[in-house]
This record gives sequence, C-alpha cells and structure tokens, in this order.
Amino acid sequence: MRQFKWQTETTCPKDVTFAWFEHRGSFRRLMPPWEVAEEIKADNTLEVGSQRVFRFPMGPIKMTWVAEHTSYDPPHHFTDKMVKGPFRYWCHNHTLTEANGVTTVTDEVTYQVPFRSLGHLIAGRSIRKRLARMFHARELRLRRDLKRHMEFSDFSRKRILIAGSSGLIGTQLSAFLDTGGHDVWKLVRRDPLFENKEIFWNPNQGEINSSDIEGFDVIIHLGGEGIGDKRWSQKRKQAILDSRVNSTILLAKTMSRIDKKPDLFIIANAIGWYGDRKDEILDESSENGEGFLPEICKKWEESSKHVEGTGIRKIHLRTGIVLDATGGALAKMLLPAKLGIGGPIGRGKQWMSWISMDDQIYAINHLLMMSNTEGVYNLVSPNPIQQKFFARTLGNVLRRPAFIPTPPLAIRVLYGQMGVSLTTESQRVLPKRLIESGYNFEHDDLKIALQDSLGKWKL
Repeated sequence: MRQFKWQTETTCPKDVTFAWFEHRGSFRRLMPPWEVAEEIKADNTLEVGSQRVFRFPMGPIKMTWVAEHTSYDPPHHFTDKMVKGPFRYWCHNHTLTEANGVTTVTDEVTYQVPFRSLGHLIAGRSIRKRLARMFHARELRLRRDLKRHMEFSDFSRKRILIAGSSGLIGTQLSAFLDTGGHDVWKLVRRDPLFENKEIFWNPNQGEINSSDIEGFDVIIHLGGEGIGDKRWSQKRKQAILDSRVNSTILLAKTMSRIDKKPDLFIIANAIGWYGDRKDEILDESSENGEGFLPEICKKWEESSKHVEGTGIRKIHLRTGIVLDATGGALAKMLLPAKLGIGGPIGRGKQWMSWISMDDQIYAINHLLMMSNTEGVYNLVSPNPIQQKFFARTLGNVLRRPAFIPTPPLAIRVLYGQMGVSLTTESQRVLPKRLIESGYNFEHDDLKIALQDSLGKWKL
C-alpha cells in the first residue's frame, strides 16, 4: 500500500467548511479543471452508503469510478472508498480540525495500483505527480469558493432556476451556487427528475408550465446553440439566432404573467456584441458593432424586453473567452499548442478579451447577490491581450514553442466564416461596470489563469 497526504488551510469555520463538502455541487467543484469527467450520480449526502459515480477518459476508453462513503462524523471526518475504478485499492480519509481561527482539511489517501510492486515501479512516480496536481487544484478551489461564499454569508440564500445548466459555464455555476447553500433548480428539455430539482421546458415548441417557475428569486438563462461548434451555414446561423431569441422571449413572457415574479433575470450574452473594433478600447457604453455576431447579440438582449415594467431587474452578461481546458476556445487551442504550432494567427495583433472560469462564476454570483446591480456587465479580465502574446503565454505554460504563424486563409478553409470571425476579429473589452460594482478578480494575470486551468504549476 502507498500513502499520500495533503493539507489545506482556510479561515472559514470548521462546520461551514464541512457543510460545503456535504453539498452535491462540491463533487464537481473539486474535480480538477482540466479533467473531462462526466458525473453519473452524486447522492445529496456524505452519510455511510451514499455513492458518487463519474466517468472519465483513460486513453481511448472511458473508465467508471464508483466511490462509496464508509464513515461519517460531521463536522470532523468522512471517508470514501473506491468500489470500482482504475486502482486495485483506494481509500480517501477527510479530517477537519480547527485551531486559532484556522480550519485544516487533511486528505489522506491509501492506494494500491494494479500489479502491485511492478505497477508502482512503472507508474508510481507519475501517479504521485498526478495526485499532487489534483489536490493542489482542490485546495485552490476549496479556499476560493469558501472565501467567495463568506463574502455574502450574512445574505439570505436564494431560490435559483437555471436554463443551460448542462453547458460549460452552467455546470460550474450550478455546482458553485449549490455549495453556497442556494436552492438551485434546472430547466431541462428531457424528462425531468424531480429528485434532481429539474423542470421541463421545450423552447423550440414554446412549452413551459408557468406555475413551475413561480416563486424563484432569480432566473438565469445561459442556453443557446454553440457559436463555435460547427461551420456557419445559413441554416446554422438561423439555429444560433432562434435558440437564443425564442427561448429568452418564452422565459420573459412567462415571467411577466406569473404572480410570484423573480426579483432578477440574468441573461447570458457575449462580447461579440461589439464586433471587430481593432485597437478601440470598449466598455459597456460602447455602441453595437456590425456583422453576424453583433446582430445576434443585439437581438438576444432585445428579446428580454417583455419583463420591462414588471419590477424584475435584468442583467445582461457580455462574456469574453472563458478559459476552461475541457471546452470552449481554450480546449480547441490546446492540441496545436501542445504540438508547438499554436503560434500567432495572421499578424496576431487582434485583441483577445478573456476571463478565467472561476472569475466567470464568481462574477455572476457577485452580481446575483448584490441588490443594486442592473443592466449590462462585461465579464472579462481587466487585462485583454493581443493574440500573439496569448499564444506565446500559452506556449510558455505548456513549455512549447509558439512562433509558427497560422494564415487566416487556412482557418477559412478549415472552419469557414465561423473560424475567421472567432479567431481574427479584435475586441479590446474592459469590465468597467463590474469593477465599479466592487468585484475583485481572482485572475487578472493570464499566465496564472492558464496555469490554474491546466494544472501547470511548479509544485
């Protein structure tokens, strides 16, 4: 048997820290941000017999990990053991102690790899390195999440409904809000599971039961066909527009008719609103740009007009490039960057306005919890960067060269108009109103944000 130990300190009280672990969302928040893992099952308790099941890629196959909790002593201790997975044996003890205002979470893992001594000889070092990376990521997430929740510890918890909860941002936002003690429900387009707090809707058919969405404090709409998932045919462009506009109109009209209206309606959007603006510095007061994406973004914001005059506050989120290794723009950049061919696109002078996934989630939480937030907010780092320097920084983090240029013509041949728009248009956007609202960024340095997203620290 081998042993691995990791300690995390936080200024959050022990009972509050333990309660964070007890929420179902903690499972997702503790998953390393570079791991492409699918949650299959997560019981809403840490009590003995409860299970958490997830599936993750291991080479060309998908491996299932089943963990069962075998001891439970709140707020001091809990244990889970691997029932099924890649190890011969795995037992993870979590112990919480508190002294002088500091809570220490001690993770102790006892494990045995397949083929015993031979397995450790072949893979032992790489396993310990992977465990160190994983637990360092867990430490960062735990400390940051607790800190952000404590900022609003005196505020009442909210009942929140999210459309688009299974997307890249929605998955993390749902988990984070759940660990904060909020009552989080999800709008889904399949048969809903009431025990998972799901509500059915079908925006393509205009179907939603108005009584189902009564009594929520906040409704968040993150849904819509992926902008960069496929080439832009006319049919695809129409689907991108319709998926955003029709669903928002349905929600807005339904909210305007119900008796118990939400206090706040948050609608996702993108900095595509501003269009290709070269070196111009843009903030929330800047005018709408020209082209397909600015048109989509403008119509999306206008589609929420049906809640105006109803007493419901509206927030429009204009989000930049969200750094997440498992999806979105960064995931598409990783393979060429790892191969050493992720250099500048064209001359690389186009501006990239980025934001870390954690800042994306924390900023939404900040705007959601504040009572005086309303209107448009740019969700981007205060430090946009030109694409050639972004590529250079990513290469530095991955320890790969990043000087081989990619001609825009190659992008057009491979991805069509979609690829050219998303990689060569320039948007130098600042989060002016978000900063004015009092939000403090977790990541304002691109290199640190990429290291956290990819687990590329020097430990």
